[in-house]
Amino acid sequence: MSRDIRDLLKTDSANELPKMKSGHEKRFIDRLEKEMPRSRTKVIPIWAVAASILILLGIFLFLKDPSLENSNKPTIVNTDKEHPEKDTSIKLGDLSPDLKKIEDYYVANINLELAKLPVSKENEELVESYIAQLEELNKEYRALSEELNLYGPNDQTITAMIQNLQLRLELLRKLKEELNQIKKSKNETV
Repeated sequence: MSRDIRDLLKTDSANELPKMKSGHEKRFIDRLEKEMPRSRTKVIPIWAVAASILILLGIFLFLKDPSLENSNKPTIVNTDKEHPEKDTSIKLGDLSPDLKKIEDYYVANINLELAKLPVSKENEELVESYIAQLEELNKEYRALSEELNLYGPNDQTITAMIQNLQLRLELLRKLKEELNQIKKSKNETV
């Protein structure tokens, strides 16, 4: 009864192997080549080409957008161009990478809000009054920057500079809300 399993497998496997027709392997390889050729060319789907063209067109139109040119509006935020002799001065962004991120965030948002202001003859006086307030805040920011250079970095000066940037952004948002209210009331009366 006790038979060696290896002997059983040898005798059973020898008897059960199916015999293949001659040339089977060649026919199989030929059929495989016919169904799945080795040299497959990559076909780029048309939607990928269309998406790429749309992205490039969008970038081109964004760069050529005339509303991005801010030639008739005063620059409120950028103080470097107003005082080119202060290239060696310490700026808020020079103190730490975190402060640079904060300053860049507020400056970018302020510039964005300024660029999106819809100025017309009806609201020109209101916009000019807000621009005057922004210029005052900009003068205060320059004074704080000079204080930073004279006395070195301290928490009060840094906090005051960040609050100044926040105030300018909030002032622009209030102006935008008032302009929207004027536009809304003008549309309701018409």
